[in-house]
Amino acid sequence: MNKVVDIKTAIDKIKSGDKVAVGGFTNYGAPMNLLYELANHPEINHLATISEDFHYGGLPWKQGFMGMLENNQIDEIIVSFFGNKEAQKKVDSGEVKLTLIPQGTLAERLRAAGAGLGGFYTPTGVGTVVEEEGKETKVINGKKYLLELPLKPNVALVKAYKADRMGNAVFAYTGQNFNTCMATAADIVILECEKLVENGEIVPDQVQLPGVFVDYVVHCEEVRF
Repeated sequence: MNKVVDIKTAIDKIKSGDKVAVGGFTNYGAPMNLLYELANHPEINHLATISEDFHYGGLPWKQGFMGMLENNQIDEIIVSFFGNKEAQKKVDSGEVKLTLIPQGTLAERLRAAGAGLGGFYTPTGVGTVVEEEGKETKVINGKKYLLELPLKPNVALVKAYKADRMGNAVFAYTGQNFNTCMATAADIVILECEKLVENGEIVPDQVQLPGVFVDYVVHCEEVRF
């Protein structure tokens, strides 16, 4: 099976109104080529983005989500770390909704979606404004917990160092964190890889994301930030 497509074909699978999960940790380990191609299609809009952070490192060009933000393609940012001044202006004006989720809770909500779980109880957020939002609570062995529900994206954009044509992938460095749980949670998975190899070249026990979770593979030798 050959899942390799060109980058435009892959991005065409994203629809307006989708929840789009984007892997990586800051710009590193993130599918930046896919993000920049998505910014070239402003007709794909009203998106909710899900990421560990907002992929912006303060360099002098439009990084990560910034092109999409300027194109008004994003309606909601779901994130753990948010320190982007330009995006903050959009949030303050009411143009964009910001939803902050603790990093561990974000990962577990994605994992729950991928595992088919109905939710999980966590002590994170107990006694804070998060609890005041009306989340269901439960006392277990004398300790209060909040119920968190699965977070399921329509599409996941993930980045691997190496992949074969079936989508079996190997991550490097910070690419090992959120990419896997986002891929298992999403309905459609688009994988960007730096190195494309033939099927069978990756030792099976080195595969970190099995190709069964991947729908499309885009080979992007150029590493972009």
